[in-house]
Amino acid sequence: MPAFDPTTTAIVIVCLMAGVLGLCGFLTLSERKISAWMQDRLGPNRVGPFGLLQPLADGGKFFLKEEVIPSHVDKVFYVMAPAVAVGTALLALAVVPFGPTAPAPDPVPVTAGAVAAFEQGQADYQNQANFVLAPGLDVGVLYLFAVGSLAVYGVVLAGWSANNKYSLLGALRASAQIISYEIPLGMAVLGVFLIVGSLNPEKVIAWQTANGVWWLIVFQPLALLLFMTAQYAEANRLPFDLPEAEQELVGGYHTEYSALKLGLMLLSEYVHLVAGSFMLVALFLGGWSLFGLEGYVTHPVWAAVAKTLIFCGKMFALVIFAQFVRWTIPRFRFDQLMNIAWKAMIPLALLNLLCVMAVKQLGWPLGVLTGTSVALFLGAGVLSVRLSGSVTNPKRKVVKLPPGLPAGVTYAS
Repeated sequence: MPAFDPTTTAIVIVCLMAGVLGLCGFLTLSERKISAWMQDRLGPNRVGPFGLLQPLADGGKFFLKEEVIPSHVDKVFYVMAPAVAVGTALLALAVVPFGPTAPAPDPVPVTAGAVAAFEQGQADYQNQANFVLAPGLDVGVLYLFAVGSLAVYGVVLAGWSANNKYSLLGALRASAQIISYEIPLGMAVLGVFLIVGSLNPEKVIAWQTANGVWWLIVFQPLALLLFMTAQYAEANRLPFDLPEAEQELVGGYHTEYSALKLGLMLLSEYVHLVAGSFMLVALFLGGWSLFGLEGYVTHPVWAAVAKTLIFCGKMFALVIFAQFVRWTIPRFRFDQLMNIAWKAMIPLALLNLLCVMAVKQLGWPLGVLTGTSVALFLGAGVLSVRLSGSVTNPKRKVVKLPPGLPAGVTYAS
């Protein structure tokens, strides 16, 4: 673990917060631009050249709008909920790498030569710049899951304190959704940890860079798909935005919120998406590596800049992909949302974990896991179609209602 320097840590925290919060502002602009493009509209184009200053106008609006607190709410928890939501989201950034990192040296047997080599490795590690707020944390991913699970408290507090039926229903939906999708979110990456042998994101990145082009997406494509899907559900992204379904719940758990408090609630969802995308890059997409091309930059400063740009570029590509998904897949019904988690994703994650355990135990090459992931995905699709039908031809039983009702009325179950 590197020595703690308060000044350096404070500078890194300020830069990280400023970068993430500024990025979230411009991600709202990109989302509106992509939405407009997919719907054959222009999108924001009035504030600044090509509408690039629209995030500044939106931020100023949130700050300048009147802070209204309805008389029927529980004021303490009503004010606390946005702070809890955005605070837990920002805490997750402590262990998320955003640039070049190096793993800490592993423990060694207590012998004279090994101890000396270990101490030298520790000294080199402490003198190395790691682009992560809390480097060397061996339970980094576990910390991320633990802090991310606390986000449900902000949602539940917002829905309950609003003293509003729509808000309460949205909070109940959100709590059920977040708790359900935390299970496949954690199970999806267990195979990665079995392959690498560590919960430290820096060591996962080091394993991928040491294997060249063989990133973990090659051996665990199904785990990547499960992790990405669960991440969208955790961040309440479409098609998983049931807690905020405007057609049914007005605004969901933040119906009674406005001005800066509403901005904080919305900001927490974007921070979750950014942190999850960073972790997705670290666990599956090689981190700061780009097929070895970053090695051509030899100057240490420019090499660090290049690796940071590669890491952030991958993260930005994943966020843009999430924004395309929003306007590609329609919103699920709540029963469909629960069925996807409990009947599809959790069994697939468990079977994928069993496959990784078998391959590691038998000493087979990791390439076998690519085939098992594809086979599990295709098998799940075929089984789903045979049991439930397809979107155009669903298999459902039609039960006639009791007599006395108008002719032709049926109930589909």
